[in-house]
Order: sequence, then C-alpha cells, then structure tokens
Amino acid sequence: MPPVKKDAPDDTRRTMSGIPLEPCYGPGHLEARGWDPATKLGEPGQYPFTRGPHATMYLGKPWTMRMFAGFGTPEDTNRRFKFLLEHGQTGLSTAFDMPTLMGYDPDSPRSLGEVGREGVSVATLDDMRRLFGDIPLDQVSTSMTINAPAAVLLALYVAVAEEQGVPTAKLRGTLQNDMLKEFIAQKEWISPIRAHMRVIRDMLAWCTRQMPQWNTISISGYHIREAGATAVQELAFTLADGIGYVQLGVDAGLDVDDFAPRLSYFWDVHNDFFEEIAKFRAGRRMWATIMRERFGAKNPRSWMLRTHAQTAGVSLMAQQPLNNVVRTTMQALAAVLGGTQSLHTNSYDETYALPTEEAATLALRTQQVIAEETGVANVVDPLAGSYFVETLTDQVEEAAWEYIRKIDAMGGITKAVEEGYPQREIARSAYEFQRQVDAGRRTIVGVNRYVSEGEDAGGEIPTLKIDPETERDQIARLTAFKAARDPAKVATAIAAVRHALEHDDVNVMPPILDAVRAHVTLGEICDQLRTVYGEHRDPAYL
Repeated sequence: MPPVKKDAPDDTRRTMSGIPLEPCYGPGHLEARGWDPATKLGEPGQYPFTRGPHATMYLGKPWTMRMFAGFGTPEDTNRRFKFLLEHGQTGLSTAFDMPTLMGYDPDSPRSLGEVGREGVSVATLDDMRRLFGDIPLDQVSTSMTINAPAAVLLALYVAVAEEQGVPTAKLRGTLQNDMLKEFIAQKEWISPIRAHMRVIRDMLAWCTRQMPQWNTISISGYHIREAGATAVQELAFTLADGIGYVQLGVDAGLDVDDFAPRLSYFWDVHNDFFEEIAKFRAGRRMWATIMRERFGAKNPRSWMLRTHAQTAGVSLMAQQPLNNVVRTTMQALAAVLGGTQSLHTNSYDETYALPTEEAATLALRTQQVIAEETGVANVVDPLAGSYFVETLTDQVEEAAWEYIRKIDAMGGITKAVEEGYPQREIARSAYEFQRQVDAGRRTIVGVNRYVSEGEDAGGEIPTLKIDPETERDQIARLTAFKAARDPAKVATAIAAVRHALEHDDVNVMPPILDAVRAHVTLGEICDQLRTVYGEHRDPAYL
C-alpha cells in the first residue's frame, strides 16, 4: 500500500462526526470487534433490521418520492402539488409559512411580511379546503411539516376529509409533530416544553384509536443536523427523542404495540457518504434494540425504524449553485444505499428562494435516475459485509449509545433539553465545523477551494418570487371567513378548547376538531395555549 500523504489535513481522515479513518479496511477490523453477522446483520426485514425494514426493500417497490412543496396561497401550493403528481411524485409533503408554524393568523401583527413566504399560509378550514382542492384524500399519502400547532392542522385535514366523504380511518400520512427537536434545534414553539408534550400525548392517544393508518409523530433528526449536529449527534438525540415519545405513550396507558408501529423517523443526509449510510443502518439496529429490550414490544413492526430522508439543505451553497445538483445526487444515493423508505431531494436554487418548478422537477428527476438507471435498487442492502461500512456502522452506533446513556443519567430527554444539554453539544459541533472550513481543513468546493473569480459558476439562475398580494389576499379571505361565522358557536368552541387545556384528564383533540368545524381559526386556538400555559422564551444555552 502506498504511504498516506503527510500533508493531508487531519480532518480529511476523519468522518464529519470525528471518527478516525484507517487508510484501508480488511477482515481484521471486524475480527477485532468480535463481529458476528448473525447478530449484527441478520436478514433484511428481520431483527435487528440493519439491512432494512423490509425483506425485498426496493425490489418490491421503490422508495416514496415525496417532494416538499408549499408557498404563497393554498391555490398556489395546490397547483404545485398537482404539477408534481403529474411528473411522477408519489406522496405529498406540505411546507407551511412561518406564521402558520408559530400559530398565528395572517392578520396578526407578528405575521407582517411573512405570509406565504417560506411555505403555504393555512389558518382556516377554508384554507385547508383550497389547499387540497380536487385531490382525493383517500388516494394520497400526505406529510405535513408542522409541530407547535400540529393538533390544529391535523384537525383541519380531518375536517376536509369529512367534507370529501373520506373516513378518518382511511387517511394515510404523517404529521411531524416533534416538539422535542423544536426545543433542541428548530426553535418554533408556542408554550413551554411540558405543555406541548401534554398535547402530543393526547394526539398520540386519539390517533391510535381513530387513525390507524396515520403516523402521528415523525421523529426528526433533520433539523437537529441542520442546526450543526454531527451524524452521531443527530442519531443519538433523535433516538433519545423517540424514547421520550414512546415513554409518553406508555405513561398515557397505551400498549406500546398499539402505537409504536406508526412512529416514523426523518433523517438528514449530508455529504459524508459512508457515514450517512452507516447512520441509517446503525439507527435501525439501535431502535430495534430499544423497542424490544427497553420497552418490551412484542410486535416486530414496533421494532422497525421506518425512515423518511431529505438531502441536507445546510450543505447547499449560494456560490456556484449548480454544484448543489451534484451534492444532492450523492446525498440521495447515500439515503438509498442506507435503506430509506421515503426521500425528498432539495432543489439547487433553495439557497436563494423557494424552488422554481424547473428546479423541483430536476430534483425529482434525480431520484428517478437513481431508481431507474443506476441499478442500485436491484439488490437488497448491496453494501452488507463491507469491511469499512460494517466497522463504521459499529463505531457510529457505539458513539450514539454513549450520548443516550448520558441523557438517561440526566433523567431523560425532556429534562436534558430543559437543561440545554443537546443544544450546547450541537453549538460546539457547529462552531468546530465552521472553524475547519475557515481554516481550510475541510473543503467546500466553490467556497473555500476551486473558487471562480468574478461571478458564481452557476451564473444568474431564475428564482421563485412571492407576490406581495399574497399577504393581502390571505388577510382579506380571513376577514370574510370570520365575518360569515356564528359568533356563539365560535365562543362555545373556544371555551371547550380552553377547558380541555386546563384539565389534564380531558383529551384536547375532540374539542380542537369541533372548533375547526365551527370555523375557529388556527391563531384563535393557539391563543388558548398561550393563555393557559404561557409563551416559551428561549434561554439561549451556550
């Protein structure tokens, strides 16, 4: 073997999580670990699911190609949904604007200038009706990226389905509804953490009984990674969140096997190709162990970690934006080789604005090329048994378990988040990564190496612009919607929501559903959370 170059920066021989890499891997690396394929690998579709949650994986059907979409008015996003469905997308994924994410109506002073900017504006039953106009909800699977006001958006979706004549039990989809990662990373909340956990508990109980095909919580590592976490931290903190939600359901009196099969995970896929693959494989093995050994789940479906993945938005660069196509392609390939069940590929123009139709189509075509032209979907877990991949999978798993043990010692993930432990760990990792980039110890093509002088290599690219009329239109519609309501019914419905929030033994979902049927708005319902529980203020852990 030729000698390793002495002038190579140390960081290039470590993964992005800091795991040191050998120049070459062989059977001795696995033998030294006492590696046993029967216990570490098993068969695809069988415990511990290292090789994937399904026996045939993509031989049976390809992963769901679920492109994120949402901007402007409900009509704008409805047209984008239909465009993507016509071009081969197989699931809807909804992005909401900042006022919606924070539980404000478009006419709130805090919504000024933000309505329809980062996603679609949805505050009323009429908005949700227009968002899914002419889309039969019994024929699509819908994902909604919403957290703090998730109960309200779910109620609006159920109410629109009722109008279409679709029973709640037939609705398929996923609600993100992951407030732990909001307090860790994304910072979109209404009230303190324990108030939100109470609402999630009620949603988990209600959906378990009423929506058997619905994934009530999508436990999200994506935003943890986007905030600056390493792959190991993303894996550890996200699984710790999962443990917290399962314990929440158990404490609510639910049988773990009644709700665990409908929990799903959402991972980031970053640039470190093999570490990302190892993260997916280690995550499945760890979750299987957690569910079977820690929670005593007996249903094999409860042991399965089912995954949606999205390529890393934080890896997209404004400099030489066409390079982002290459980054996204490699990340998508890593997700597929890692065994994801669902995938979103970012558009190359997202560092500038929400994606154009052309850019979104190219991102979708990236997945289709991987699925149809590369051959990687023709074999289940093609990297199984690789000396390097199996060693790295073990190392990622071991490092993640260390974090989980620390969190358990603190009293669990809710306590750890209240004390700022994950937040501080992520901040340190983000700072260290930026130091490496600034010092040139970690290369970002087009940013700190191979820089084009004068202009970006991508040149001028078209971007999507949101019409300022969007905000005025949404406020006008909201005003008309409120004017047409029965004030007595609205007041009664709001009082019922408040009563449920004030009484821990009353499930909040039925009164919230009744409220949206009575045309109570998103902001009006979320105001009850603010009134009963107060508003959370970030302590800004450092």
